[in-house]
Amino acid sequence: MKGKNIVLFALLAIGFLACQSGGNVIEEKVMIDTLTINRHLSVLASDDFMGRKPFTEGEEKTIHYLESELKGMGLKPGNGDSYFQEVPLVEITGEQSPTMEVTGQGKSMSFKSNEDVVIYTERVEQEVSVKDSELVYAGFGIVAPEYGWNDYEGLDVKGKTVVVLVNDPGFGSGDSTLFKGDQMTYYGRWTYKYEEAARQGAAGVLIVHETVPAGYPWLVVQSSWTGAKLNLDDANPPYKCAVQGWITRNTAVELFKAAGIKDYSGMAKTKGFKPVAMGMKASMGVKNKVKRDMSRNVVAMVEGSKRPDEYIIYSAHWDHLGVGEPVDGDSIYNGAHDNASGSVGLLTIAETFAKMEPKPERSVVFLFVTAEEQGLLGSAYYAQNPLFPANQSVANINIDGLPAYGEMKDLTITGYGQSELDNYAKTEADKQGRYVIPDPDPAKGYFFRSDHFNFAKIGIPALYASGSYESKEKGVEFIEMKTQEYLAIRYHQQADNYLPEEWDLKGIAQDAALLFNVGKRLANETYFPKWNEGSEFKAKRDEDMSLKKK
Repeated sequence: MKGKNIVLFALLAIGFLACQSGGNVIEEKVMIDTLTINRHLSVLASDDFMGRKPFTEGEEKTIHYLESELKGMGLKPGNGDSYFQEVPLVEITGEQSPTMEVTGQGKSMSFKSNEDVVIYTERVEQEVSVKDSELVYAGFGIVAPEYGWNDYEGLDVKGKTVVVLVNDPGFGSGDSTLFKGDQMTYYGRWTYKYEEAARQGAAGVLIVHETVPAGYPWLVVQSSWTGAKLNLDDANPPYKCAVQGWITRNTAVELFKAAGIKDYSGMAKTKGFKPVAMGMKASMGVKNKVKRDMSRNVVAMVEGSKRPDEYIIYSAHWDHLGVGEPVDGDSIYNGAHDNASGSVGLLTIAETFAKMEPKPERSVVFLFVTAEEQGLLGSAYYAQNPLFPANQSVANINIDGLPAYGEMKDLTITGYGQSELDNYAKTEADKQGRYVIPDPDPAKGYFFRSDHFNFAKIGIPALYASGSYESKEKGVEFIEMKTQEYLAIRYHQQADNYLPEEWDLKGIAQDAALLFNVGKRLANETYFPKWNEGSEFKAKRDEDMSLKKK
């Protein structure tokens, strides 16, 4: 779409939305225009905002721009009299020991850092190490009572280092009833592996990397788990393993061969798997440089007219990767798609709610979180320190990357089947003449890779959906081509720029209107959507709701 057309209004007559609310029916058309979207994108994705990295001038410009816009819309501050929630972070720059040394089974083996093994620590200490730590193969490192699965059963790993596989037993099994088959559960995510190993008291945890079940190559491990990393600076941090990290498949094969373990992958997928002492000990460590600072979430709200103590929470992350080494003369990671587009979508939704008459019956919160690119840290801090009680929070609607290719025929729901929010999204998609599909690549676990996941972890039903499969005008192949191009040359690279002459903003407006309508319906009814049977988040929600004051 040419630049002169981008600023035309995309008047999205989504149809009349009937919401039952104490016997009243509210009918309203949604009109979100591309002129406003273009204005916000031109600012947030500009070089002047320096890639919007936490702890930089780019953060200051970003959060104050958001604050100014939200104030100008007439929205209330969401944290008392402040539009900010402070998020204490610590930056840890780790230097790995040159090698991981392994002895036992009559052998001494040395594995090179970065090449064979990548380790780091989340402990805020100058130096962390394990020495002669016993290696134990713990399969997938999963404790999942609802699946009758416990890889740590009968095992004491205190002071030991566990070796575990990435993903979960269902992946590649051909059995859709084993966990969720090829659809990754949270038990398959690397974050879970670290958390569970820590709960078990392990000193170290090493994940065996394989490209297909991980969803990314070893190169991503090398770039993502080295250098400066941000973490939450907890006053009372939970126990964490001294060292966390990854080993290559070739390293794992060598270790398992020395330990006499055959078919290590097949045995771990068998129900009743028992952990195996490998008869070897590992030594490795990390030296750290530590820097503390404060970042901020930005939060505003429209107070509910009838039930102000019940909340719909929209979220989008404002941050990206800042400034790096120049590539083709460009050193700024502008993050136009990831996630200026989502932040802009949220701004337009907030403005639409601000203008809405009558006001919604429940309160609607607009939360722009920090440090998503560093591990979902801003939303994790909010989940640990919620401004609004979880059992009074009706739902989370998360926005992370909206389509820049014009109107879409699909609405792809990441995590489809998890909750009743799918039904709300489908209703609104139908009104736009769109069809709903699940994430076509569920094995990569995208449901666990954006901020909605931290709301899910504390039991709040979460929706993460956007058009991403079929263009209304150009079809499936066009979107596939654009997606592959984005992943190859733009994702987390300096080339993720806003290009007004190429971007067709009607897709962003279309998705923003749909997500507004989902939130409006939730805000004008009394029902609390539920997690579906089989969701790993259902038990937490059921427990919290049972404590809710009647």
